[in-house]
Amino acid sequence: MNKFKSGNNKPNIGIVGATGLVGRTFLKVIKERKLDYNELFLFASEKSAGTIIKYNEKQYIINEATSEIFKNLDIAFFSAGSDISLKLAPIAAENKCIVIDNSSAWRMKKEIPLIVPEVNPNDFNDDNYIIANPNCSTIQLVAALKPLSDKYGLKRVVCSTYQSISGAGQKGIDKLYREIEGNFLDNKKIAFSTLFHSFDVGMDFTNEEIKMINETRKILNLPDLAIAVTCVRVPTLGGHGESINVELKNDFDIKEVFDLIANTKGLVLMDNPAEDIYPTPEISNNTDEVYIGRIRRDNSVENGLYLWVVADNVRKGAATNAIQIAELIINRKNNN
Repeated sequence: MNKFKSGNNKPNIGIVGATGLVGRTFLKVIKERKLDYNELFLFASEKSAGTIIKYNEKQYIINEATSEIFKNLDIAFFSAGSDISLKLAPIAAENKCIVIDNSSAWRMKKEIPLIVPEVNPNDFNDDNYIIANPNCSTIQLVAALKPLSDKYGLKRVVCSTYQSISGAGQKGIDKLYREIEGNFLDNKKIAFSTLFHSFDVGMDFTNEEIKMINETRKILNLPDLAIAVTCVRVPTLGGHGESINVELKNDFDIKEVFDLIANTKGLVLMDNPAEDIYPTPEISNNTDEVYIGRIRRDNSVENGLYLWVVADNVRKGAATNAIQIAELIINRKNNN
């Protein structure tokens, strides 16, 4: 790879959508993980332009995200929706700025890598200037499935999600608080209830379910994987839970499965039924790991296994995963 535009081993980075929930979390994670950058630039919509954000004892002015912003950027984190990504990411790529995109715009395009660093860190190369960040629920699913796939093989996966309303962004959080106070603006309630994600006309599956199925197959490089998914929003503020049932191709020893998960980077084993120890969304909040518990053999099928998987959907499910991709890029550049 060529050197960064800064002329040193530190990239100039930008955040497109810096005022949103994920954009603000980008800033938090960059600071916590000590991502080493040369200069930082923050962008948002015309409506937010001119806003001042104080970060790392410095004041940053939010500028409008336009086609002119990429000339001096090396890496741009996008979290501003698919329309902005489809419009601006190709322009960034023309300017040799690597886009790490959090929207669904590019995920299923064959030529665009879809990356979870603990799962498929080598599925992008020096010529990829657009890299897709997977769906939040997909990230924790494939993180849990990868070690099982490598050791035993996957025959079939059934996943039901319990997704925090924060997956709908700040507007989702505001909706929950508003409804708890008794202010219902529509008949699709989340307070004291559950919701499904949106459906396309004529489709039996929600967009979220289709994303998880297709993205899981792509990331694991298992295009024919039998996988069934049902996605549900629940009235929690942070952290997604997933009930996963796996049919493995080969037999397993349950203790080996425990050991495998306990020794896989990025996974945290939390499973002690006798003491009511198991992962919850609250435990995952503000952390970057994927937590796994309720591990049980499923005797209703051959080589069946139950898992309960929890992760912070805004961090590992979005911002942290993107920052980890940037770390891969920076390390690769500086080691070549």
